[in-house]
Amino acid sequence: MRSPRRHPLLVPVLLCALAVLAAQPTAATGEAEGSGGVSAEVVRLYEEASLATQQYEAGRLEAEAQRGRAQRLERLLEREREDIAVLNEDLGRIARAQYRSGGGLPHTAQLMLADSPEELMRGQRAVWQADLAVNNAIAKSRRAEARLAADEAKAASAWQALERHNGELAEIKRGIEQKLEEAQWTLQGQADASVAAGACRGAVRLDQPRTGFTQPWVAPVETYELSAGFGSGGERWANRHTGQDFAVDIGTPVRSVGEGRVVKVSCGGPFGIEVVVGHPGGYYTQYAHLSAVTVDQGERVAAGQWVGQSGTTGNSTGPHLHFEVRLTPQLGSGVDPQEWLAERGVQL
Repeated sequence: MRSPRRHPLLVPVLLCALAVLAAQPTAATGEAEGSGGVSAEVVRLYEEASLATQQYEAGRLEAEAQRGRAQRLERLLEREREDIAVLNEDLGRIARAQYRSGGGLPHTAQLMLADSPEELMRGQRAVWQADLAVNNAIAKSRRAEARLAADEAKAASAWQALERHNGELAEIKRGIEQKLEEAQWTLQGQADASVAAGACRGAVRLDQPRTGFTQPWVAPVETYELSAGFGSGGERWANRHTGQDFAVDIGTPVRSVGEGRVVKVSCGGPFGIEVVVGHPGGYYTQYAHLSAVTVDQGERVAAGQWVGQSGTTGNSTGPHLHFEVRLTPQLGSGVDPQEWLAERGVQL
């Protein structure tokens, strides 16, 4: 099922991830010495990717403008070729008219054979007008051909510049993808080490974005594609799927769907790194397979507040957020997250 809210925004995701990663994590049991250096490396990679993204967007806009200029030149060339065809037709028409009127005799011979001064004068005027028409037509044709040659060179140069620009953009994009992949999997490597040790690294403290939420409930991630749904079957699960999966990249900020209190932060088991939040009214929400947490157990959270970053820890086949709604903090009391959120005004 594809969500209508899927609209990947590279720069916002980078900035969110950068904000999360920039702060040093609090001390935690089992944290490896020197992990701050790894975090700094991740921050550097996200910064470089963010700058490259800005360059890419600026270059893409310039390439679009360049393409527009090249296309305008092509349209101008087409008009100029049509004008030259008309001029050549005019020259042919003048030549045919001269041949018909003069019977193929040179103008000088026609004048010598004139029977009267009046006929001689008419002949002179005809010769002068014919020569003037031919000269004008030839001059126009030559000027048009010169303009065409110059504009063809200009158009070719414009297309070559566009091709070079597109090549540069492609290189920038490849660099962005490489840096992001390296940053994401460095972050995931830290998460996997925490899961293997069975000890969380501690909350990564960050400045929360000014969300301005007026509604009490929100979706757990901003942009996504829905993947495995509640109750779906398959060989990946011993029984039915207990939550709703959101296909998102590693490092995507994960939000608490409503206000509440963090009742559990865990870094081991099939869910990998997970956070469970208790909400007023007796329901609990779980956020699993994370790569990092941004809250501590017992902490109060608001609707839309970041509680972690998505990842692929635990029994996970790829980057995503596993989201559950439960009647208790424990597994086995889940209800359909889509229906539960829809009752609260959130359509996934």
